[in-house]
Formats: sequence, C-alpha cells, structure tokens
Amino acid sequence: MQLIRDLEATRDETLRYFSLEPADLARTYGPGKWSVRYLLHHLTDSETVLYDRIRRVISEPTQVIWWYDQDAFAKGLNYAEIPLEMSRRIYESVRAAVIYHAGIHYEKDGHLEFVHSKTGLRTLKDEFDKTANHNEHHLGQIRQALASKAR
Repeated sequence: MQLIRDLEATRDETLRYFSLEPADLARTYGPGKWSVRYLLHHLTDSETVLYDRIRRVISEPTQVIWWYDQDAFAKGLNYAEIPLEMSRRIYESVRAAVIYHAGIHYEKDGHLEFVHSKTGLRTLKDEFDKTANHNEHHLGQIRQALASKAR
C-alpha cells in the first residue's frame, strides 16, 4: 500500500536527522523559523497527537476531536531542553503503531468519520494521509535548512 511506503520512507528519513550534529540541529529554513531540533520535537508531538486521533476514530467514531496548539507545545514543553534522544524513541515507536494500524484500518475502516474542532468533518483515511503528508512537509523544511549549510 502506498500509504505504508510513504510512512516508512518519511520515518526512515526523519530518524536519520535525530543524529545530526548540534550545529546542524540549530539550522533553520528561514529567519524566525523553527530550527531542525524544534522541527524534530514538533514531528514527535504531532505524531503522538495524530496517533491519538487515529485510535479515537477507530474506537469511538463520530466524536469531536480538538486541535492542538503547536506553538504552545513548543513553549510549554521547552523544545530547547527536551532530550532529542527521548523524542526520537517516542517518534519511532508511535510511527510503528501508526503503520501497524494503517495496514489494518486504512482500507477497511477509512470511511469512519470524526469532527475536527477547526477543520470540520474528516475521515480516518484523511487522518492517516495527514500523518504522512505532515511529516513530508516538515522534512522539506529540514532539507531546506540543511541545504543552506552549503551556501
């Protein structure tokens, strides 16, 4: 299934970035933008939030699921201080669970609906797709930040 291949590819690339040197982790993709370190912590937190949504929709469809404030997470959880290795382990294990559930539920239960508190009616398939697309979006920012090193 293409979704699982996408989830595995973004997982593999993301995990490599957790091992970057401190100078590379401090790089940003633009003035005032999050550093690679912050993006990795954000990907970890987003992965856990999206996984929670996926599990809720599978178990309790049709409910309202609240959005989360990514900037509040970054500030409240102090992304500058959280050990990157801890986030790497969380990201890796949660992504494994997302891939597992995608293999079982994407086609069979993808029609299950929920209401996102900001974007409205969504399906389980939408949430699985968002997980892969969101990761790829931020990988693009990380690649851009690291490419600026060569300039």
